[in-house]
Amino acid sequence: MKLPEEPMTKVFVCSPFRPISKEPERAEEEKQNNIKLAQSACRLVTELGMVPVAQHLFFPQFMDDDDEQMRNLGLFFGMVLMSKCSEVWVFGRKITKGMSIEIEKAKQRSIPIRYFNERCEEVQCK
Repeated sequence: MKLPEEPMTKVFVCSPFRPISKEPERAEEEKQNNIKLAQSACRLVTELGMVPVAQHLFFPQFMDDDDEQMRNLGLFFGMVLMSKCSEVWVFGRKITKGMSIEIEKAKQRSIPIRYFNERCEEVQCK
């Protein structure tokens, strides 16, 4: 397999991470589904020949998303990574608080935004 030439387009993957449910068993299932969606999104970006940037798959490996200070730091780090991306791709029907922050920052920076459903099919923004 031949590696692509640099520079490659970097796409910021915006999808839910934190579950909405407060019931522990349901919340864990929701979180796992959110992780699977982010993984599918990253796979799509990769298959299209671009570099996925999915901070919500990376930072929770060593930062506690339930600790508000760490979560805010993770969101800030995500904004730093987003500044290096050419586009923001939003996945899923539900827009979480964290996703809203990312979408708003992309708009402020005039970064193009594309929207996809849970099956990673592009949809039109309302």
